[in-house]
Amino acid sequence: MFHIILYEPEIPPNTGNIIRLAANTNCHLHLIEPLGFELGDKQLRRAGLDYHEWARISRHPGYLEFKKDCQFNNLYAFTTSAQTTYSNASFVPGDAFLFGPESRGLPVGILQSLSSDRKLRIPMATNSRSLNLSNTVSIAVFEAWRQQGFAM
Repeated sequence: MFHIILYEPEIPPNTGNIIRLAANTNCHLHLIEPLGFELGDKQLRRAGLDYHEWARISRHPGYLEFKKDCQFNNLYAFTTSAQTTYSNASFVPGDAFLFGPESRGLPVGILQSLSSDRKLRIPMATNSRSLNLSNTVSIAVFEAWRQQGFAM
């Protein structure tokens, strides 16, 4: 279906929630190291409940290895600095959604490597800094899935 990519995630419960989301939406979750926690972390396991066994999860030692090892239709980066709103993108199965770490977002180098139409934002109230990572991933995945008529 779709690929969820977490670049250096830091907060275990967010990743646990995203594992649960991936299992329930048939998405492939990619974790790009270093991770800010161990995959056996109690908070991660609690947030993901028993969905870990149903989620398709891949770990990658770094962004370059991830890019070399993975193939997808389109790579979209989610960032508060984007001009294009996520709902204006046309998603297709096999697309990948890239999200940065909770405290700092995606590195400038990664963002600069993508064209402006591949950088997406989720609207927020004026003067807001950011949404919770797992909420942002949910919004993106459900919009992409909605565009496919919720087909599995």
